[in-house]
Amino acid sequence: LRLAQGKATAAKASIRRAVDEAELWPIRSRRLPALVEIALAAGDVDLARQGAGELAELARAIGAPLLGAASSFANGAVALADGDPRSALTALRAAATISQAVNVPYDVARARVLVGVACRALGDDEAAELELDAAREQFQQLGARPDVARVDALRRGSPSVAGGLTSRETEVLRHIAKGETNRAIASALRISEKTVARHVSNIFLKLNVPNRAAATAFAHERGVVPSAAFRST
Repeated sequence: LRLAQGKATAAKASIRRAVDEAELWPIRSRRLPALVEIALAAGDVDLARQGAGELAELARAIGAPLLGAASSFANGAVALADGDPRSALTALRAAATISQAVNVPYDVARARVLVGVACRALGDDEAAELELDAAREQFQQLGARPDVARVDALRRGSPSVAGGLTSRETEVLRHIAKGETNRAIASALRISEKTVARHVSNIFLKLNVPNRAAATAFAHERGVVPSAAFRST
């Protein structure tokens, strides 16, 4: 509820406390997926990764299909946030397949939304639209109107700028254009330097540029950053 109200910080504090208080695995396993989702919404990828890791351990130990689906979904969501859409795609397709097998259509649709996001990040816009359309239809059949609205928002406007960058890659590009190092970007965005390096690599690949100077020029030309941020060094 707090997350839906836009209170991500309060939501994160509440779910961390709820997980800490859950000593029995059946309760803990139900709260960990919420921890991952809220942590990602709050921009705390490290906490989300920690929650996904524990969920994966539980899934391996217990072997329940629903737990496996939740674990795959969490791993996929974290991989997306880490700028690794290929790994995300593998995990999210597994989540959708398991959820389909145990007849949980809402979870299938949620997984397909992120599959669409991953496909878009990989430059496969046609596959992305197919996944988002299928997810929207499923949400509509279930009467999940807020989810339909979120899918419509994704379909109306790509979360990427010219060059096919994701919203997170665009953030990193803005920092690159300000002349910041990977360490400074990691500190500003509260992610690891390794994650920043992966984003930078993806940016260079998508924009077909060889270095940070060329990426900065692209950002300036396309209005990704204000002109004042584009300075020669």
